[in-house]
Amino acid sequence: GLACPAQSVEWLKHFVSRGWLDIEGLGRKHIEAFFADGLLETPADIFRLGERRADLLEREGWGEQSVDNLLTAIDERRRVPFDRFLYALGIRHIGEGNARLLARHYGGLDALRKAAASAASREGEAWEALTGIDGMGAGRAEDLVAFLYDPRSVRIVEALAAEVTVEETAAAAAGAGDDAGELAGRTVVFTGTLATLSRREAKARAEQLGMRVVGSVSAKTDFVVAGEAAGSKKRKAEELGIEVLTEDEWLELAGR
Repeated sequence: GLACPAQSVEWLKHFVSRGWLDIEGLGRKHIEAFFADGLLETPADIFRLGERRADLLEREGWGEQSVDNLLTAIDERRRVPFDRFLYALGIRHIGEGNARLLARHYGGLDALRKAAASAASREGEAWEALTGIDGMGAGRAEDLVAFLYDPRSVRIVEALAAEVTVEETAAAAAGAGDDAGELAGRTVVFTGTLATLSRREAKARAEQLGMRVVGSVSAKTDFVVAGEAAGSKKRKAEELGIEVLTEDEWLELAGR
């Protein structure tokens, strides 16, 4: 949680260290000092420092040029891709790769928040879709839903989103490469051991085609590619009537 000052200032330090807000003149020690003096409490306050220009100028070692340079650098960070925004929030167990996949799956903050609200019961299609995203699983999904459902987190995220422009991620079908065709937007699960390519290579090819790669089988899955020793995922696909492809069939479908 973010209930105590120590947790809040550590969260702010993580926030500014996560790539998007790598701002010259706003290091971890500045965050500590600004927090202690009441200039910062939440990430949105970073983007409101222009309103505290007079207070900044009163600080030892800060002149007009250094303050203006800092405020200019902050303004240059007011546009941010959705995946970077999501990662910077520091949600427990949501790493950079998870944020990228969530952004690709949901496209934007509003869609993710709606999905999290629908998944709050920990059952149903929205929960299955969330936990089925590659690398998520129930544990990370729980952490994400808990964060987006927490009233204080919601206020913090809304305040931050009001200060910046969060650039939505193109949907898989729209953002696919030149090879995208009829497979764009379809969902695929890989299971078992593949003989001619690694799981990473298979995933990369599917994403190149505009497909979504997920980790579990649901009614919304379009294909399951079954290698050697494919187990429960293949059986579930067969029970649901989902098309199960051999590795050779997948390679032919993928044009390789």
